[in-house]
Amino acid sequence: QVQLVESGGGLVQAGGSLRLSCAPSGLTVSNNNIGWFRQAPGKEREFVAAIIQNGARAVYADSVKGRFTISRDAAKNTVDLQMNTLKPEDTAVYYCAADRVRVRIATYQYWGQGTQVTVSS
Repeated sequence: QVQLVESGGGLVQAGGSLRLSCAPSGLTVSNNNIGWFRQAPGKEREFVAAIIQNGARAVYADSVKGRFTISRDAAKNTVDLQMNTLKPEDTAVYYCAADRVRVRIATYQYWGQGTQVTVSS
């Protein structure tokens, strides 16, 4: 059974930083694309960042490029999202997801339960 567990969300002031972590069980991050998505109230779920299964490439949404960094620790089987220079518009529930094929499209096969990130102005 596959499970993805996110951690690290919280409340932070604008300009601050948070680090989210995704810890899958039942699958290996090295063999899957791992993506981070977010969903704000009243909005559709949107792509944030993804790391491709062979680890050779990371992709980002334009809105977070230069501020967020996705990284993978194959030994720990985790994928982290370092979020710097946070803005109030980054406030959302953040989800990690795993899929063998998909990268930016929010139809990944496996999803975590989400972690809340709130950025105050």
